[in-house]
Amino acid sequence: MSAAQWPPRRADLPTAPGHVTMRRPTDLEALTGIRSGKPSFYPEYRNSAERLRRVIHALDQISAALVRTVEGSGALVRAVVAAAADHLSARWVVFALVEGQMPDAEPRHLVRGPGGAEVADWAAVPEEIRTHVRAVLTGDFSDEDHHGQVRGQHAHVPVTLGGTIVGGFAVWTGADREIDATDESVMRILAGQTAVALHNCALYQRGERLLHRSEQLREQSRRHAEDLAERNAQLQRTQDELFLARQHQVLDEERHRIARELHDSVTQFVLSAGMQIEVCRGELADPRLVDRLDSAKELTRRAVEQLRSAIYALSGDDRNDQGLPAMLERLPGVHMPDDLRVEVHIGGHPVALPAGAEQSLFRVAGEALFNTAVHARARRAVVRLSYRKDRVVLSVSDDGRGRPDEVRRGMRAAGRCPSGEHRGLANIQARARDLGGTMTLTKSRLGGLQLQVTVPLPVQCRPAGHPAGAPG
Repeated sequence: MSAAQWPPRRADLPTAPGHVTMRRPTDLEALTGIRSGKPSFYPEYRNSAERLRRVIHALDQISAALVRTVEGSGALVRAVVAAAADHLSARWVVFALVEGQMPDAEPRHLVRGPGGAEVADWAAVPEEIRTHVRAVLTGDFSDEDHHGQVRGQHAHVPVTLGGTIVGGFAVWTGADREIDATDESVMRILAGQTAVALHNCALYQRGERLLHRSEQLREQSRRHAEDLAERNAQLQRTQDELFLARQHQVLDEERHRIARELHDSVTQFVLSAGMQIEVCRGELADPRLVDRLDSAKELTRRAVEQLRSAIYALSGDDRNDQGLPAMLERLPGVHMPDDLRVEVHIGGHPVALPAGAEQSLFRVAGEALFNTAVHARARRAVVRLSYRKDRVVLSVSDDGRGRPDEVRRGMRAAGRCPSGEHRGLANIQARARDLGGTMTLTKSRLGGLQLQVTVPLPVQCRPAGHPAGAPG
């Protein structure tokens, strides 16, 4: 034995008498299970390898189809039908669900014809296939249908879920494709997994709908909460406004009550005291007593002026931003005697005036009404405010006893007037001059006196021509 033959092969070793030599299997036989001694081992190997390849490919397609659960039942059904058609090279594939089973799954049946196209026209579907679809839809299964059947080029596999038949798979192949037991196993795997996947798909879709509904409810709750918060805020603002309005109303009522009492009682008493002082002054000859009575008269006059200022302050309010027309509209409701009826008329298009000018005109109207109420014994008074192109005209007319000529003479002797009534007219005249306007006294159409103040536009307010704090 040469060195090239070392180590010796088992076949070259001598054997003892009676010893049986065991044959070593070839590599091909060990890998495929096919004995190399059979003449047909290679065709069998090729058929087995082809079946294995088809099974692996089919399982791969089934896996790819079943992972489309989240896309909906329609995509899932089409994917598994395509996998079955591809695995069996089928001419016709049918998938159908029993009526009432798996109600969330759509479509309820699907027919795939030659070329891989879905067939919706029943006239183009062979009668055998239509009959099969109707049987599955109605749940009219034979014993063979319950367990599945394989006949050469046709196979039917029921789709079951929890032991209940919910549908069926059926395929028809061509003459060159025989359906064997391996194909049937693949179909059963596909049918079983399809039922589970459709059930999971229904659960997923229900979960998605519940999640969407939950999000809608959460969004509605958020909007309702925001709306409720806004309504609560509006309600709170309204309550605050009502509270402030009530406070203003109470304050206004109290201020007007005090103004009326000052006008109807205190002012009248002071004026009466001044008139009695004047009567006594005319009956005395002692210069010292006359001087003291003059001082007392001056004090009563100043008291009347201060009372008038207080009455105007109490009768007004802090809402002067409403403008002169609104301020005048409130005049009839403050410190007027019950037997004096006051009317207010606004004419023309109101224009904004300086705050000082509006306050002065308001004081003019108040002073004129005060004189009408105290001295003219009038029963009716009319306040007119007219806005014209180049001027503003304010007039106060009454039906009292005042006469223009007498009032003018009295104004010239205002310092000797016992009641001080013409002192107020002098203040009105001074206010008119301060606004660059004029004051006139004429006979009223009502029968009494008409006082009119005319102010040119634009208003040029000049420094006041009467002492600060004097009543208006």
